[in-house]
Amino acid sequence: MQIIQFALLLVFPALVVVAALKDVTSFTIPNWISLALIVAFVPAALLSGASLAAIGLCLAIGVGALLIGMGMFAANWIGGGDAKLFAAAALWLGWPAAFSFMLATGLAGGALTLGLLSLRSGWFAPIVAGGPAWVRKLGAEGGDIPYGVAIAVGALATFPQGALAVAIGA
Repeated sequence: MQIIQFALLLVFPALVVVAALKDVTSFTIPNWISLALIVAFVPAALLSGASLAAIGLCLAIGVGALLIGMGMFAANWIGGGDAKLFAAAALWLGWPAAFSFMLATGLAGGALTLGLLSLRSGWFAPIVAGGPAWVRKLGAEGGDIPYGVAIAVGALATFPQGALAVAIGA
């Protein structure tokens, strides 16, 4: 049974890494990734041994994160895929990891932004110009920021504190 629990828990880091890689290379996060995280949460939560109250709190945190993400999307701060990934990750992390998740995501987003500003400053123009298409797009002046990378870093950093990981004792 413990092998199944750990296998289900591995779905979360695997999918957030896929989301980050997809976002950095295409500036999109496919809906199937967020949907898969939401669907996989149910069996992972039930098999983790988390109480129904803890699972309910995870659901509330996920809905709250979706509302926050929708507001950030409406303000044009993040993309729609970022908002959905943020909510799906918050669902898995639950309480009390939600605050650490937001802090880690914000710090990772700041570092990502500084890194992209450096990449786009002109110092790295020869490297960017000789790179693959996704690197050229990433290094384009005035380009978007693949915030799914920051969300993934925040999610992975706080995953051990997440409600399901704690319930299993991972």
